Amino acid sequence: MGIKRLSTKQSPQSRRPPQVKSSKSQIQVKSHKIPVIRFEDQQLTSFSGLLIFQQLFRRIELKKRLKKCFSHLQVSPIFGRHSVVMLLIVHLIIGFRRLREVDYYRDDPIVLRLMGLRRLPDVATISRALSQMESEGVENVRKLLRSMVIDGLQREQLPRLTMDFDGSVQSTKGHAEGTAVGYNKSKKGARSYYPLFCTVAQTGQFFDLLHRPGNVHDSNGAAEFMLSCFEQARAGLKNTIFESRLDSAFFIRMSFQIMTATT
Repeated sequence: MGIKRLSTKQSPQSRRPPQVKSSKSQIQVKSHKIPVIRFEDQQLTSFSGLLIFQQLFRRIELKKRLKKCFSHLQVSPIFGRHSVVMLLIVHLIIGFRRLREVDYYRDDPIVLRLMGLRRLPDVATISRALSQMESEGVENVRKLLRSMVIDGLQREQLPRLTMDFDGSVQSTKGHAEGTAVGYNKSKKGARSYYPLFCTVAQTGQFFDLLHRPGNVHDSNGAAEFMLSCFEQARAGLKNTIFESRLDSAFFIRMSFQIMTATT
């Protein structure tokens, strides 16, 4: 009489569900030591140049300062808002523009080391974090970026500073929030944004941005924005002479009043 072997397979009812959510210890990691850079004939990751930015980010305490911008949040997700913002900075540095292009370097060890993570968030997580970004956090990041530019200009000690104000059409696909159909020379009829940029002519640094839909005139909201930029720059650069460069679209009475008030 044969002996029946007991099956070791678990039934679907007794099988444990797979782990869906990861813990912070499985995601975040600290890296302090900068690897030694040697120019040898060997295979390197395509993003090995980010080692230089690792040292820069540590020197300016970028991650710590970004985290402070969102210290008002009571909930601390695994991928914090500061990590998402820092990932976008790295994303632009290495030459990508679309969120889905994160998959090209998802497993790159240098990117993970720079971010201080064991793995990167997926596109859905990044998109969700950006959609939930509250106005206070966005404003804190803007203040941080402006203060970092002013700190650099203080080290340069420029006697004269030229601030350029100009709009730029940013085309989008679909019906993205805040877009509108307006003047679009390259893609007529496409929905777009028309932000107003403030840049420093002497250094090429980006100082601030006024977010606008694509169907507004160049001067829309420009007066208040320019006044805010001059006030903040003047507060940090006491002994500097300020000047601005504008195109004909800003040739309005309000612009002259602002220039007169800031002189």
